[in-house]
Amino acid sequence: MSKQTEKIKDLVAKRELARLGGGQKAIDKQHARGKYTARERIEMLVDKEQYLGDGVVAGSATIDGRLVYVYAQDFTVNGGSLSETMAQKMCKIMDMAMQNGAPVIGMNDSGGARIEAGLSALAGYGEVC
Repeated sequence: MSKQTEKIKDLVAKRELARLGGGQKAIDKQHARGKYTARERIEMLVDKEQYLGDGVVAGSATIDGRLVYVYAQDFTVNGGSLSETMAQKMCKIMDMAMQNGAPVIGMNDSGGARIEAGLSALAGYGEVC
């Protein structure tokens, strides 16, 4: 097997893990609380599309054929807590929506800012709001 084939297989495996957010155990716990994961909430909202992400799932989609931008915090990844990078990703979605004259739908399911990220995570809330 070539190095390129190995790298592709590794990437595919990592993507599958990423789709599980915080892992199957965290997903089961979320379901036991009667809650859906970020990916499940977005999937129920928009027309059928594919999404990739981490602590926040974000992208563009259509609802009844109309363009929308969507983000949802993923509680299965660090309790959905906000990091500086997540805030930047959410702000980018908002900027793209504004440039294209489309609405933004944000679904929050978070334990707050990531303590280990310090003030930059708190500043992220200011940027998002």
